[in-house]
Amino acid sequence: MFKRMDEIMIEIPQVNQPDANAAAAVQELLGGKFGEMSTLNNYLFQSFNFRSKTKLKPFYDLIMSITAEEIGHVELVSHAINCCLRGTTSTLEPDATPLGAAKDARISYHFLAGAQGAMPFDSMGNPWTGANVFNSGNLVEDLLHNFFLECGARTHKMKVYEMTDHPSAREVVGFLLVRGGVHVVAYAKALEVATGVDVTRLIPIPSLNNKHFKEAAKYEARGAHTKLYTWSEKDFGTINQIWKGTHPEDNSPLEVVTGAPQGFPIPEAPAVEEEFAPGISSEEFTSIANRLKMAGNISEAKVTARS
Repeated sequence: MFKRMDEIMIEIPQVNQPDANAAAAVQELLGGKFGEMSTLNNYLFQSFNFRSKTKLKPFYDLIMSITAEEIGHVELVSHAINCCLRGTTSTLEPDATPLGAAKDARISYHFLAGAQGAMPFDSMGNPWTGANVFNSGNLVEDLLHNFFLECGARTHKMKVYEMTDHPSAREVVGFLLVRGGVHVVAYAKALEVATGVDVTRLIPIPSLNNKHFKEAAKYEARGAHTKLYTWSEKDFGTINQIWKGTHPEDNSPLEVVTGAPQGFPIPEAPAVEEEFAPGISSEEFTSIANRLKMAGNISEAKVTARS
């Protein structure tokens, strides 16, 4: 069971810098083979199908808690894409070709089907597929796959970071480099507990550490690379049997945090009239507001008193 909050994990810069091709690049981090939809669904189905979870509870708790964070990562990347797309086209009469800029964008589907919003596909417009999910049922094999998956995801984040200087994209990618690094270390430590092999000696893959990326370095300076959240107030606490000791790169002490991190308001996406979104006029907004007031038995006097 999941609990949802009307928040995102970090503040994303809201800038007037439309860049549809940057959005296309960031799509790889959402719907690519090593994107957030892949990490989410790999861990999600592994958690659904986990065998002997009572005997192997620390490993089960680890996959469960990381799954919850991955939902937030899908959310973050989607908002980064939205920010890159915002303002790409103009509100004009249809004969003035208000969507003309879309024909030169690398992915026109953002404009044809998504009203300039994130879509579940990769940087070439290929839909994400469930064939990217790996769930063998074998604990060590799944953990090894997860470690490889997070390393592949890290490689792609680094490449996308180098493709664009869009502030919204870089803020999100920098943060995810740090949090993805946490998951790399977590699965490495889990493999060490399960097999006795010190997989942390392979880290980082690729070898360039996060401090070379400005937007990532500031999150590491705040200790974001040392914290693993339970994403529950009462469950998944045995991850402290795996997430313990020090970070393999800088020897900082690792910390299990009960619950979720502090969230930030989700930015509001403005209307895109040329995309017929949301397709509600000012007059219709007023009409909807009046119907809601009537349904809730709210009078103008009550509204004024509350405000």
